Amino acid sequence: MSFAEPETYGDAPAPARPFFGRPRTRTAAAAACVVLGLGLIGGAATGSWLTGDDTDAPGSRGAFAAAGELWHSVPVDQLFPPSVRGDGAGPGGSDRTWTRIAVAPDTGCAKAFDPLLRKALAPVGCLRLLRATYVDATLSHVTTVGLLFTKADAAAMTALKARFRKEGLDRRTDLMPRTYPAEGTPAEGFGDAQRASWTESVLTDAPVVVFAVSGFADGRTVTAPQPAADAMKPEATTAPAQAGLGHEAQGLADRVERSLRKTVTPATEKPS
Repeated sequence: MSFAEPETYGDAPAPARPFFGRPRTRTAAAAACVVLGLGLIGGAATGSWLTGDDTDAPGSRGAFAAAGELWHSVPVDQLFPPSVRGDGAGPGGSDRTWTRIAVAPDTGCAKAFDPLLRKALAPVGCLRLLRATYVDATLSHVTTVGLLFTKADAAAMTALKARFRKEGLDRRTDLMPRTYPAEGTPAEGFGDAQRASWTESVLTDAPVVVFAVSGFADGRTVTAPQPAADAMKPEATTAPAQAGLGHEAQGLADRVERSLRKTVTPATEKPS
């Protein structure tokens, strides 16, 4: 499958796409060398960012730079696993399971964000945008989760995070990320009007913005979308809250972020 063709639900098994942004003709051995080389470049700093080792504090220059390279050196299945378990991620601590139904071609950011969100993110730049869409076990909810790899340094990411927090940019309905629908999947009708809940997280120990947006798989329009932080409150009574769509967005975003942090640990571990 070429990278320009989205991976879709229900199709015959397709050849695994080995790396984002790498030609499919590269061999597995070459890919391994790339990841190993990344580990050597990042050194112990990369390992500390991913594992929490105190020998080099998270957010150090080497770790930060190495994290920004993950978009083209890591298999898609490690960044966006085919199946994601969300133990305790649902309302009331219920368990969730999500299945990946589509992976978007890696792109720029021009069409992935509403205009005001694109403007808010402009100070950190857009190096690459990776997205995937998942469906829950009941085929009732769909969620697009994304990793925006920026061009920014740690100071710029810290400034952006502070601005998001101060101005509440991650809670504004005119600053929602867009969905990634795919034909022939339960997310086929998952467009702008179907967005129900969302979350956005600006990382400061990596040049990455993690986001997710959820909605109903039946394509129904949502007139009052709600940020995940609000939709997850026990007293929330909106349609997104009652359907658990805040939990869907936040649960998937959290687990993709964890996957990002863990993905190259074996390549950076020091021999005993």
